[in-house]
Amino acid sequence: MLKLKWYFKRYVVFPAIVLTLQSLCIMKEALQGLVAFIVCRKTPSVVRTPDDCFRGIERLGYAFEPNYVELPIGGGKILPRLHYVDEGPRDAPETILCLHGEPSWSFLYRSVVTRLVNAGHRVVVPDFIGFGKSDKFTAMEAYTHELHTMTLRLLLDHLAITNVTLVCQDWGGLTGLSVVKDMPHVFSRLVIMNTGLPCGMEFSFSNIGRVMPFLLWRSFARLLGTAMPIYDIFKRGLINPSNAVLEAYAAPFPSRLHKAGAAKWPLLVPLTSHTTVATDMKATRDFLASQWKHPVLIMFSDRDPITRGEVKTFIRLIPHAVTKTVVGAGHFLQEDKGEELALNITSFIDGKL
Repeated sequence: MLKLKWYFKRYVVFPAIVLTLQSLCIMKEALQGLVAFIVCRKTPSVVRTPDDCFRGIERLGYAFEPNYVELPIGGGKILPRLHYVDEGPRDAPETILCLHGEPSWSFLYRSVVTRLVNAGHRVVVPDFIGFGKSDKFTAMEAYTHELHTMTLRLLLDHLAITNVTLVCQDWGGLTGLSVVKDMPHVFSRLVIMNTGLPCGMEFSFSNIGRVMPFLLWRSFARLLGTAMPIYDIFKRGLINPSNAVLEAYAAPFPSRLHKAGAAKWPLLVPLTSHTTVATDMKATRDFLASQWKHPVLIMFSDRDPITRGEVKTFIRLIPHAVTKTVVGAGHFLQEDKGEELALNITSFIDGKL
């Protein structure tokens, strides 16, 4: 009976919800286009989250000095102001680069950073444009996979760091691993957590149960757009979070103008192979399988419904990788098991895993 209910939920209820949500999305977008045509509203192209929104987060373990840079992209143009954490000794033998995903920011790594710095490492954690303390485009169309990879490449050039250990999760994996492909000379190790390299989904009866949870999330994200409830997303995604922690995750997004980046990232995950993101993901897979010979730690949690099953892809691509399962953690395993992650990363760098 339980198996029958599971099949009914996965193969009937979920697809019906997705189709309903997609229909509502089409209606919403048509209405928005009509309203935009009738009512001309002047909105800034870039906004900055006021510092007051982050007041008190040092009491939650995020007491790092802010670092800001405006990265030039040529022709006299610069990117919006980028924020990054840069802690630990500048002359450390290696630098650990930690990348967040959707819809989080560098706050996610606070306990990991503290422990890695105490172990003697330099740790850099940027907030991607549209997130955290970085500036934010107000138009969803401004956010692309190319924007985020370009931003990361330029930041690495700006910092002039090498011998980098990449620690990545969620969209930090899609972005960071793509940059590893583009700049392999900068990186020496990879720590891959709760992420994937999607090249387009294969829609068949046999795998519909696996892809349906993501399609539901993507459909909700498309329907909600910049009305995305960041606080509630983390309330559902974290294990026993406090109100103060939830408010800290929502702090960078005080209005809908600040949420365009968070609203766009789920929509960039390729549904078919005929997209630029899918092409880059395929090239990244090929690079990892054929050219990456350096150490890799694959560290997925056991309670993540979003990237469940993706660990097998990375094990197949990188058979020499060390694998660790983080028990009792959800999608945001840095929040749920930060101390364990830091211990594993330190042991991995020291060659003890």
